[in-house]
Amino acid sequence: MAGIYIHIPFCKKACHYCNFYFSTSAQYRDEMVDCLLAEMELQRSYLAAQPISTIYFGGGTPSILPASDIKRLLDKASSLFEVTTSPEITLEANPDDLTPEKLEELTSAGINRLSIGVQSFREEDLRWMNRAHNAEQALTSIVNARAAGIENISIDLIYGGPTLTNEGWKENVAKAIELGVPHLSCYALTVEPGTALDYFIEKKKIPPVDPDKAAQHFEMLMNWVSDAGYEHYEISNFAQPGKHSRHNSSYWKGQPYLGLGPSAHSYNGQSRQWNVANNPLYMQNIRKGQVPFEIEELTPSMKLNEFIMISLRTAAGCNLEEIAERFGEEKSRQLLAAGSEFIGKGWMMLEGVTLKLTRQGKFFADGIAASLFF
Repeated sequence: MAGIYIHIPFCKKACHYCNFYFSTSAQYRDEMVDCLLAEMELQRSYLAAQPISTIYFGGGTPSILPASDIKRLLDKASSLFEVTTSPEITLEANPDDLTPEKLEELTSAGINRLSIGVQSFREEDLRWMNRAHNAEQALTSIVNARAAGIENISIDLIYGGPTLTNEGWKENVAKAIELGVPHLSCYALTVEPGTALDYFIEKKKIPPVDPDKAAQHFEMLMNWVSDAGYEHYEISNFAQPGKHSRHNSSYWKGQPYLGLGPSAHSYNGQSRQWNVANNPLYMQNIRKGQVPFEIEELTPSMKLNEFIMISLRTAAGCNLEEIAERFGEEKSRQLLAAGSEFIGKGWMMLEGVTLKLTRQGKFFADGIAASLFF
């Protein structure tokens, strides 16, 4: 099975922390949709006729598009690819876009899962982040989605920010649990180069992000969602049983995917490629019948390191037998030997033939994985 990711590079306004590629000008919106349709034609053979089980609209803010454009893109995908029955079709959305009328149109277009960028249910946090929605819309977007018949809902929440107290964080998570949101993606506030947040900190307009506060919020989060019956199936992702993100899970399992649009990435098992992150340049090339991308052929070591990095972030862990089968017995033995240091620290455990992070190890996931690279 394979997936398709469609990047919609437009937003109403720039959030202070965001470093994803987007434009706040909708000047080229209609032309961009035409180019996405054209790129789909140009890339129709990339996945070698593998069945498509998930389609994901990311951004940017995909919900900024009219539902008619979403339908055009989905219809095109169905005409060019073998889309399985009951595919997971996700749309990232801002709460302020999810009116009852828009939701009815989106469900009619084929959207059956929403990833809503709530970030916080608190007005103070949303203003500080420069979000386009308010606290009331954060709440009503979930209520409206349910009323429209969409039960498969994920929301994003951000922790560790300067306006978010421990009590405020508890309020946010409790609200999500109270609403019965089946999937939570929770991220520590990070300072990405070139963002407004980076500039504000550099100019000392706001204090630096406190990593100890973020760690405390992460610890609290794991306790609350565990008590509520959520599965911590990836470092930043928590789901009620049976509600894991199929699309993201396919990434973490190393399944192929095609990325369409400016800055979108694609992976076919042997190489990765990524489109130019520039709307005008992307469209100029597509109009000429060319996809503007860079490509990186993956060496065996790169594939192994990716496997280690991604698998350790998941509850499934890093299976040593799979490593032996794919990369050789010696690599499997070396990895186990290297992992013994972290097992001794209580940060990893060996469960059968699988290396997994312990609860404490989840605080150091990326550092542990990097230490195990070949």
